[in-house]
Amino acid sequence: MAEEKRQNIYKISRTIKRRENTLYNALRSIYEDSTFVGEISQLWPELPLVANLRCGLWYSPKFDFNCYFKSTDGHTNNLSFSIPRLNLHVALFAGQRGGCIIVDSTRKGKRFPDSMSKTIPIWTCVLNRAVSNYRRRLARYDSLENESDTSNELGNLGQHSSSWDCSLHLPLWVSDTEKRMIEKHLDGWNKELEASGADITKIALYLRKPLRPLWISQKTVIWLNEVPEYDSWDFTPVMLVSASSSSFTSQQRTTSKFSWNYIAGAGDDEESWARGLSPDLFWKHAYDIISSDPDLCNQKIADIVEKDRVRRAHRGENAPQVSVRPSKCLGSPSTSLIGDPVELDNGTVAEGEKSNNDDHISFLGSTNIAVCKSQLAMEVPPAYCIINCDRESLSVSIDNPEMYLHLPILDSKFDRFSLSRSIPSALKFAQSHLRKGKTLLICCRNGEDISLCISLAILISFYDEEGNFEDGRSFSKRGITKLDMRRRLVFICKYAVNARPSRGNLKQVFHCLSGAYNPCV
Repeated sequence: MAEEKRQNIYKISRTIKRRENTLYNALRSIYEDSTFVGEISQLWPELPLVANLRCGLWYSPKFDFNCYFKSTDGHTNNLSFSIPRLNLHVALFAGQRGGCIIVDSTRKGKRFPDSMSKTIPIWTCVLNRAVSNYRRRLARYDSLENESDTSNELGNLGQHSSSWDCSLHLPLWVSDTEKRMIEKHLDGWNKELEASGADITKIALYLRKPLRPLWISQKTVIWLNEVPEYDSWDFTPVMLVSASSSSFTSQQRTTSKFSWNYIAGAGDDEESWARGLSPDLFWKHAYDIISSDPDLCNQKIADIVEKDRVRRAHRGENAPQVSVRPSKCLGSPSTSLIGDPVELDNGTVAEGEKSNNDDHISFLGSTNIAVCKSQLAMEVPPAYCIINCDRESLSVSIDNPEMYLHLPILDSKFDRFSLSRSIPSALKFAQSHLRKGKTLLICCRNGEDISLCISLAILISFYDEEGNFEDGRSFSKRGITKLDMRRRLVFICKYAVNARPSRGNLKQVFHCLSGAYNPCV
């Protein structure tokens, strides 16, 4: 009987929590927190505003660009400096513009996500050390004859590397014990960065002061009449703005019309609550959504998403139907609850499209290979060869039907071998057309994961490390190592800055090319 009562209390508490976490509450919380983000960005309007994918992307209608720092890279038992997520474009822009502002958020009870507490501080420290080492090496050769102008300029910078701050800067709430743990890994992470082949020449040229993180939350006190000038500091500021309030208790807030419950970090885990709504789509209709009756929010979002789907379908874009499961929670059927999954008609979780800033085709140097979102593949010249990794086939204009290959690849979350099964077909198709000097476009739904993994497999199989096509001659002799994977991935990320290949998909590429998966042998 006592066990049954405990279960009933647990069910009741879960029901109350789910009632509080409605779709309207989430969107209203994001809208309120965006005001704080806007205020901070206005204090330093010259600095670019950067969204840390994917949560941070919800907290402003306009970002200059995106980055991807994972909180898991800063977890105590999983500390790492990620080669697949180097985010070198962030360091380059910070050097060019004098700093940057990165926006993210976290759930109730924490002021900052681990991505800001540890992942980014580790990243700034490793990059500072890499730049310092690079400049010292150039300074040694500064007296050599026939140096290029760039080498001369970098060599002069190298003379000042002794004053370059390479220390680890962490927030006060990170313990000394954990700081010492991180410091023990720094030399190893720098060696990994150097071995990856990452090109930091431009960063070393533009970064006049070392990177250093600064932490700003809603509890941070900034005197408006004493706002410091960022260019007066002896470092390049990477301002880490945690958008949400860090209160440990549930907050009920009231407007002139409605009352609602504030949700800290509401933008996190969008697949579980957004109902097909993307950040771009939300901000196009933000005032209408926020000013409407909370009880009508579910239907209003459904109408907005459906109208956008129809619009994209008329343009020939991939536009799957979004259907919401009926809520298991008692209450109004019009109230949308966070935690009730949203399904597409093909059974996968809906994910909103990212920023419009990502709507471009990324050409991988001079390799004749390009990657993009599926919707952009319909606009390329008919002379392009296309590998479409999306579930839906595309209506494309091509010179010859043999120049189009459709590989409906599932993410590793849904099928651990879908990518592995498709790689042999992709390699055969790519090789036949690259031999003829054709341009090969590889696309997937978001242009950030599966298409990048297919291009990675093609680069490893048919190109040397400089990006020259050699039809697989060297690969047949040397095979593949994890270091090869890292170096080629760094090469791809240099051109496709929003690349976010998942760990599961990268594993499939390695196992397939190494012969661990039978169809590739």
